[in-house]
Amino acid sequence: MSDFSLGLRCRVCGKLYPKEPINFCKDDFGPLELDYDYEAIAKNISRAKIESRPRNMWRYRELLPLEGEPTVGTQVGGTPLVKADRLAEALGLKKVWVKNDAVNYPTLSFKDRVVAVALSKAREFGFKTVGCASTGNLANSVAANAAAAGLETYILVPADLERSKILGTSIYGAKVIGVHGTYDEVNRLCTQVAFKYNWGFVNINLRPFYAEGSKTFGFEIAEDLGWRFPQHVVSPMAGGALIGKIHKAFTELHRIGLVSQPNQTRMYGAQATGCNPIADCVKSGRERHKPIKKPNTICKSLAIGDPADGYFAAKLIRETGGWAEDVTDEEIIEGMSLLARTEGIFAETAGGTTVAVTKKLVEQGRIPRDEEVVICITGNGLKTQDALFDAIERPVEIKPTLADFEPLLAGELVTSQS
Repeated sequence: MSDFSLGLRCRVCGKLYPKEPINFCKDDFGPLELDYDYEAIAKNISRAKIESRPRNMWRYRELLPLEGEPTVGTQVGGTPLVKADRLAEALGLKKVWVKNDAVNYPTLSFKDRVVAVALSKAREFGFKTVGCASTGNLANSVAANAAAAGLETYILVPADLERSKILGTSIYGAKVIGVHGTYDEVNRLCTQVAFKYNWGFVNINLRPFYAEGSKTFGFEIAEDLGWRFPQHVVSPMAGGALIGKIHKAFTELHRIGLVSQPNQTRMYGAQATGCNPIADCVKSGRERHKPIKKPNTICKSLAIGDPADGYFAAKLIRETGGWAEDVTDEEIIEGMSLLARTEGIFAETAGGTTVAVTKKLVEQGRIPRDEEVVICITGNGLKTQDALFDAIERPVEIKPTLADFEPLLAGELVTSQS
């Protein structure tokens, strides 16, 4: 496997660094991002070559920063792009696609993509201990994939995280530590731990490599649309990296000649009202976001008050002609329910946020009703059941007799016909 990455480039000043476990520029503290030899990639890749490979994220290996074959997460990706006609009708849109990473392998979220790259790279760097700061999905993925790779793992999470996500991390044998504080406070602690002990923290010193895995979400969208780009993409925003990497994926596919049309997709960001630093930045017209010190929302997976890529996400949204919105907890639950009722997809609270924001953007006239939209679903609803317990009605209870059932059926028929 050839490595076409050139090094790490500062997104602020452009300085190039070697491919090492570092995530910031030493001159201006700007974030680092992988740079590639796109001319060489164009000579070594084709649609036919990609399509001949197994249906997983590694079919786009030339655009990922590994020196050898992947050793972690070899079956990640290849999730369905669902033509969501019933959801489209409910939203008043002509054509809607749902990119459904709620069924990603092995832990049912898009984080399996970023972790597969980060931990494969961690093994190339020789790390024996890995970890992360997480609001849930990343914790699940790092724990599961590290267990399969035989790596020692430390996971730090906010102490008030959903029980299902803590369980879904602890089961893999990871050392899970609940921290009394916000995600941003957890993240700062992880930064200190990573550099003091020289551990590979996927969203700290391995972040530039980790983030590249998100591009495969965008690669798959374009390939499944017949090697073209959609007009609009609505993405959830936590740290703000995913929306940028989907756009980068489209730009790269055009640059290396796999998609002939230029990347003119409009990008839209979705957040919860209880933690909306990027959406607030876009709507207020400010250049930089204001950190949210105490997030307050059922959507804990997006509750990052000071997003690392917040500036770049807001800038991208403006440059592509998109927009950002936020929705209340009640709207989030309705978004989850709407997706489930129309398409049979049970998304976590982040998915409910994205669906609800799409609805709001359509109602505002920001997304034209006669154009094509891709809605990004990044995690499975089984992980956030706590958010629904009080919102979903309990089943009607009857005795085990036909005499008890028939009045219930008649009542439903009357209701449906009224």
